[in-house]
Amino acid sequence: MEHFYSKSIEDTAKAFETNPASGLGSNKAKHLLKKYGPNKLASKKKKSAARIFFEQFKSTMVLILIIAAIISGVVGIMNNEGLLESIIIIAILIVNALIGTVQEIKARASLEALNKMSTPHTKVLRDGQVREISSVEVVPGDIVILETGDVVPADIRLTESKNLKIQESALTGESVPVEKISDPLTEEKEDIALGDRINMAFSTGLVSYGRGKGIVTATGMNTEVGHIATMLENTEETMTPMQLRLEHLGKVLGYVALGLCLIIFAVGVIYGNDWLKTFMLAVSLAVAAIPEGLQVISTMVLAMGVKRMVKMNAIVRTIPSVETLGSASVICSDKTGTLTQNKMTVLEGWYNGRFIDFKENGDIFNPKKAEKTEKQLSETEELLLSCAVQCTDAHLSMENDTIELTGDPTETALVHLGLKMGLNKNELDKSYPRVAEVPFDSERKRMTTIHKMDNVLRTYVKGGLDEILSVTTRIYHNGEVRPITSKDIEEINAANNEMASHALRVLSFAYRDPDNLPAEIHAETVEKELIFLGLLGMIDPARPEAIEAVEKCRTAGIRPIMITGDHKITAVAIAKEIGIYKEGDTALLGTDVEKLSNDELFDTCPKVSVYARVAPEHKVRIVKAWQRHGHIVAMTGDGVNDAPALKQADIGVAMGITGTEVSKGASDVILTDDNFATIVTSVQEGRRIYDNILKSIQYLLSTNVGELVLIFIASIFNLGNPLLPIHLLWINLVTDSLPALGISQDPADRNIMKRPPRDNKEGVFTKGMTWRIIYQGIMVGVLALVAYYFGYRDGGEKLGQTMAFCTVSFAQLFHVRNLHSIRKYSFQFNPLKNLWLLGGIFGSLSLMLMVLMVPGLRSAFRLVPMDTWHWFLILGLSFAPILIVNLFKMLGINSFKNEQ
Repeated sequence: MEHFYSKSIEDTAKAFETNPASGLGSNKAKHLLKKYGPNKLASKKKKSAARIFFEQFKSTMVLILIIAAIISGVVGIMNNEGLLESIIIIAILIVNALIGTVQEIKARASLEALNKMSTPHTKVLRDGQVREISSVEVVPGDIVILETGDVVPADIRLTESKNLKIQESALTGESVPVEKISDPLTEEKEDIALGDRINMAFSTGLVSYGRGKGIVTATGMNTEVGHIATMLENTEETMTPMQLRLEHLGKVLGYVALGLCLIIFAVGVIYGNDWLKTFMLAVSLAVAAIPEGLQVISTMVLAMGVKRMVKMNAIVRTIPSVETLGSASVICSDKTGTLTQNKMTVLEGWYNGRFIDFKENGDIFNPKKAEKTEKQLSETEELLLSCAVQCTDAHLSMENDTIELTGDPTETALVHLGLKMGLNKNELDKSYPRVAEVPFDSERKRMTTIHKMDNVLRTYVKGGLDEILSVTTRIYHNGEVRPITSKDIEEINAANNEMASHALRVLSFAYRDPDNLPAEIHAETVEKELIFLGLLGMIDPARPEAIEAVEKCRTAGIRPIMITGDHKITAVAIAKEIGIYKEGDTALLGTDVEKLSNDELFDTCPKVSVYARVAPEHKVRIVKAWQRHGHIVAMTGDGVNDAPALKQADIGVAMGITGTEVSKGASDVILTDDNFATIVTSVQEGRRIYDNILKSIQYLLSTNVGELVLIFIASIFNLGNPLLPIHLLWINLVTDSLPALGISQDPADRNIMKRPPRDNKEGVFTKGMTWRIIYQGIMVGVLALVAYYFGYRDGGEKLGQTMAFCTVSFAQLFHVRNLHSIRKYSFQFNPLKNLWLLGGIFGSLSLMLMVLMVPGLRSAFRLVPMDTWHWFLILGLSFAPILIVNLFKMLGINSFKNEQ
């Protein structure tokens, strides 16, 4: 790729065979349009809704359920028992696939959003004439004319720059507009960061001041924004931790089901049982091994979490992202607009030989609301602030007590300071109107305005320190004007350096009272013999709530990282204030990252807390480096430059207010309040959801293990089939599902944000989880086996099946109360704190009683009535899990010491 920023205007024009004075010819432009194509971003071919739907069936657990449905259907037809089991399984899978399809269709908007950023029309030189054409018709070699308010249509090598400033924060991350030049940059430095290529204008930039002209060097997908679009298109989709865990769980259960089916079938054949009945028993075991309701329950739990997070100012675009947030161990955050306010603010001043902290001045002074209690300003303060406020082109609007500032961010910061100190720009301009001016010039770096002050004239000048001191002869100090001395200049420079070391953007101010207006108004006639007033330092300040949020991240074991396109000194200063940059940390520039190999970056990244002046591809590499370390990475941002990293990260978080459509389109979560602290709240919610999904999984699998134990023991001892497939499906899909959904709505643990993130390499089956599933499953299975034995003894297989069916179902309704905590007793939790669970328990109980009491349903499920003795036996066996599990908790054997 050629670096046109290092080439002269003549060489650039020669490379594109164009004339900077007259532009391209119409015929040549048509030829180039055919060659390079329209100036727009390529769209990725969309998946059809049907394809998205069928892709929902790719997981291992879903495939196992499909096989189980087919086998159940075949067996049902052979036994003349119908297809009820198969229909139930398929219906559940279809519902789950529909939910996933709807979510994915809503989520595919990244490249469409990029296309929306194109400007509709552009002024170009064609055949020596200025013409306004559609931006899609712009071609390389076109001479584009840029004016204030224009959106840059393509990447352009500037040939003219008249006080040109372009806002590029969405692309580079720099918070203030970039002053542009037309001179070539040094040819030796071909690795100049995007934000430092000041003789280039980039597609989607906004002209905020001045005017310019330039040669188009790249259009469409060849622009810097197009490069980002390509990165978005090529970024691999990554599975969330929960998806990976459920996929692993499905494989484990599949192997278990297959192995047990073979064992049961072999044992039945050895006993000489009818092969069809034996096969039926093996199918029952396969159905028992798979928690059919888990897919839908986990999806519904996450969907309910999505609704909860909307109330927390977070819109979740992809359902699994809710849980992923809870697993985040690294948050890579953009600075501008995310950790900072994206609003330049004056924080410090220096005059009369001392520093003034403007942070202590509180909120804006609103003359419409306040009585005559204006802040008392000293003569020096009033003069300095009047100069700062009136020597700007910013606009102040105050309607219906609403204050709105428009213009260059640096100038709006000065007007904002004036309001805080009781000086209203509109009132000052009305009382002391501007009669002449010398606009800001990037070469002399000064701006001058001349005002009529009653019967005299006053000249106000602002600019860089060296540029102001070069035309200054006197100083205003403690109400007196005297000649400026070398000691004064030494003190001023020291103050400037001190403020600059805090990453403040420092402006200098001076004035003069001329006797009359010169005949010609220009810098040489009005910017001379100035009286120095003082310095004002500004910065895009940190969000106050970000400091607390970062501290909470550290308490929760989450590493915050700042990745920004801004300057290093500014980034480090903000990072220190917020708490991201600690003693011993390091900061890297994008050029440093460029020089590091992927392995070197992998070794370096744990030591780095701040990355500055980075390009979009650097952000992606940084995210990948942390992912290689095994971390779950969340990336926050609001600009076009953040989009590839947002998509690469395990969880992309975009700002809803200041965020571009591109960043929102590439993200998983959108913060509607642009508040970094909301991320921490979202992490807490994600952890709560994950904890509760684990409770649901434990609850469902303990039932499945109980069913396996029951059927396995019965088959080994040739006791018949305690549960039919339809009983197992009813328990797994209905009786268990409602309480499982209810337990998933438990409130968060009090210490949930004081523990480290869960290891993403750790599967669902931790030692503690596996132990609880096994012993609680054996508990349910043995209790059901006791019920089956008494029923089989008293009334044959049908009564035994009825009692086993009731015991498994009712035992689970009691057992679910054991799952609020792995250590605290069941009675320590107020059941009214989770009304969802109460509703689930009573809902399942009602459905069970309907199946048992309504004759038609009872017959369909092949159940028989029970007498009072059998009902009391079932009730006693069903209540036993409460006693057993709480005994295990009391003995300290329900959990392991290191479990969270």
